[in-house]
Amino acid sequence: MSPKLTVHIRWVVRRDMPEVLAIEQASSPRSWGDEDFLVALRQRNTIGMVAELNHRIVGFMVYELHRDHLHILKFAVDPALQRQRIGTQLFQRLVDKLSQQRRNKLSCAVPESRLAGQLFFKACGCRCMARLFGDPEEQYLFSYRLPAEKQDQTWAPENRITPYVEEANGD
Repeated sequence: MSPKLTVHIRWVVRRDMPEVLAIEQASSPRSWGDEDFLVALRQRNTIGMVAELNHRIVGFMVYELHRDHLHILKFAVDPALQRQRIGTQLFQRLVDKLSQQRRNKLSCAVPESRLAGQLFFKACGCRCMARLFGDPEEQYLFSYRLPAEKQDQTWAPENRITPYVEEANGD
């Protein structure tokens, strides 16, 4: 297994855009431009987050909040730092936002040509639910559902203060 680089995940801000755009262009043949990101992030139900390592953006995700699920619009890690568990940490951040009471499912569409992306989401526990026919290429709809054992009332999402709370409670 690759070494794990621990990243700080936070909301995207305007000054992050040059680094986000560089990762996007290096990662996707049909990349979004600056205006595409701005239009998406101005929507009330859209959130952008970045993974930061040593004050450098190394990955990002843009997702939509829906009534019963989260939908990933964009998800990328700097190609030079892939396979070092940065994407897994980003994905886990989304899983931590799920709960039985509100949203218990994630979804994303991955282009047919992006085998690495398909394998990544499969490794994260997603299942391919449908094949989407579209222009310019077909995509696969992946879905992740919160496991039943985490859907009980006692489960709480993990965040950066969870270890301190557990320590204070003697767990």
